Amino acid sequence: MHRLLFLLIVAVIAPVQAASMNDVMMKLEPEERAHQACIMRGIDTINRSKKLKGVDRLKTSILSRATFDGTTVVAKGGAVRADHQWYALKFTCAVGKDQLKATSFDYEIGAPIPKTRYEDLGLWE
Repeated sequence: MHRLLFLLIVAVIAPVQAASMNDVMMKLEPEERAHQACIMRGIDTINRSKKLKGVDRLKTSILSRATFDGTTVVAKGGAVRADHQWYALKFTCAVGKDQLKATSFDYEIGAPIPKTRYEDLGLWE
C-alpha cells in the first residue's frame, strides 16, 4: 500500500515540478537560460562519466567569458567542482530552440585550480 501511494505521489508531483522548473527557466533571458541548461546537462554528463567524483557545481565563465550564438554555448574558461576541488573546464553545449534543454555536452577537464585563486575567481570550497 505504501509503495502504491509513493508511486502515485511521484507520478503527480514530478510533472508539476518539471513544469514549474520550465516556468522559472522561461523567465530568464535566452542566453542565461542556455547557460543554466548546459550547467544541468554538464553536471549530469560528468557525473555519469565518473571522470571526477562528486561533481556538484559547474560555472561557465570563471577564467574567461563563455559565448552564446543562439544555439550553442562555448566555454573555454569554465570550472567544475568535485569533492570541494575546482577544476578548469572547457565545453561546447548545444541547446534546443527554446534554450530549455541541452541536446549535447562535449567537454575537457583541465588542471585543478589552486585554492589560493578561489577568492579572486569567485569560487568556494
